Amino acid sequence: MTLTVGDAAPEFSLPDQDKQVVSLSGLRGAPVLVVFYPFAFSGICTGELCQLRDELATYTDAGVQVVAISTDPTFSLKAFRAEQGFGFPLLSDFWPHGETAQAYGVFNERAGMPLRGTFLVDAEGTLVFAEVNQPGDARAQSGWKDAVAGLPATA
Repeated sequence: MTLTVGDAAPEFSLPDQDKQVVSLSGLRGAPVLVVFYPFAFSGICTGELCQLRDELATYTDAGVQVVAISTDPTFSLKAFRAEQGFGFPLLSDFWPHGETAQAYGVFNERAGMPLRGTFLVDAEGTLVFAEVNQPGDARAQSGWKDAVAGLPATA
């Protein structure tokens, strides 16, 4: 299943690094940047998430909530977040394995991990940006920023 701009974003409820459940519906009312990545502690993933950490104000200043999702277990995500100082939740799509990544069309069945999928969901739950990169292809985050800049201003 491939998602495109204009589709309703699939709902998810996943535990974060502290085992607190985060759901897309619970974030409704504000835009959400959903960033799928293959593995915690891997080189490209760490680089991408560190850039996101370093430029987080670009998103939060625009009222966008950021979540990052992998199939890593919560204890790995807790260590990864602590080591890198990420200011956004890391969500575990560990079990049922990759179910959320499958719903977003970014699960690599053979490798058991998500592709590099990035989705911007507006405040009503509609996809306004969708991009999918293969595991070895680092993402240029300029497209994400352009999509955020194109969101309607909130009062």
